[in-house]
Amino acid sequence: MTLAQGGWKIPVSVLVVIHTPALEVLLLERRNAPGFWQSVTGSLDHEGEALAETARREVREETGIDAASAGHHLVDWGLTNRYEIYKRWVSRYAPGVTHNTEHVFGLTIPAPCAPVLTEHLAYEWLPWRAAAEKCFSWSNAQAIRELPLRVRAPAD
Repeated sequence: MTLAQGGWKIPVSVLVVIHTPALEVLLLERRNAPGFWQSVTGSLDHEGEALAETARREVREETGIDAASAGHHLVDWGLTNRYEIYKRWVSRYAPGVTHNTEHVFGLTIPAPCAPVLTEHLAYEWLPWRAAAEKCFSWSNAQAIRELPLRVRAPAD
């Protein structure tokens, strides 16, 4: 977890759906919430950090994958979600902060790989429909359900 100046998380984050051209999606099981499966997520490190840089940094920190590698394509989907921060995590934010704004990205990589887990317990590569069903977050599930339309690939 990265903390901004003052020790509080910034309530602006990225969600990065890592997937293959065949629409296999990487999901990670949270270390601090076993049973909660998600894509890569993370908050800005500092005010002014570019969203694409946040996405690249979080992917690298959480999986060891370099989003800038040859054959990898990071795309800002232009999709923004605003949601209430889960009560279990609201204490990470400054007093009075109750909502987060999430910016969705997709990262296409050529084939499934074994990520280097630093903040998670486990990983799975799943077909997009199964991945959407497994996510605990509605916004993550929604993003994965849009994957076939966003990458214009076969649905299954």
